[in-house]
Amino acid sequence: MEQAKREAVANQALIRPMSVQDIPQVMEVEHTSFTVPWTSDAFLNELNNNRFACYLVLEIEGRIAGYAGMWMIVDEAHVTNIAIYPDDRGHGFGELLLGELVRQALAMGMRKMTLEVRESNHIAQGLYRKFGFEPAGVRKGYYTDNQEDAIIMWSDLYQWSAESSS
Repeated sequence: MEQAKREAVANQALIRPMSVQDIPQVMEVEHTSFTVPWTSDAFLNELNNNRFACYLVLEIEGRIAGYAGMWMIVDEAHVTNIAIYPDDRGHGFGELLLGELVRQALAMGMRKMTLEVRESNHIAQGLYRKFGFEPAGVRKGYYTDNQEDAIIMWSDLYQWSAESSS
């Protein structure tokens, strides 16, 4: 994303840690984004019981327009989900959230980041490639709604720590 556009998008949005109070709005984003959405109990469990989890929300004018989450285990971060409310897509908010996940992972000493993405989701794959993610394998029939394969992607986070220190 060009610098001027990145700054304009960032000025519209506030990214902060997800709280239990955010779950009802997160569920609205979840249900409009996924055919097999997580439950509110799943998010509650992640926030209250998973010490390896980091979940963020993106607010625009006081409402939650998106969220992202990851698990951090040893030196690897696993992106669990990124979602933007449909009306807010195409404005760079997903890029902001993924960038913040990368920053958080680096701050916690993570060296690599991984995720699964639907084989048909070329828009998400393009976003992930901007962050150095490359395909590394396939999980056959990973998505339970239609048995679609997931592409496993990995990124070496050192490239981002080198850029941020220069």
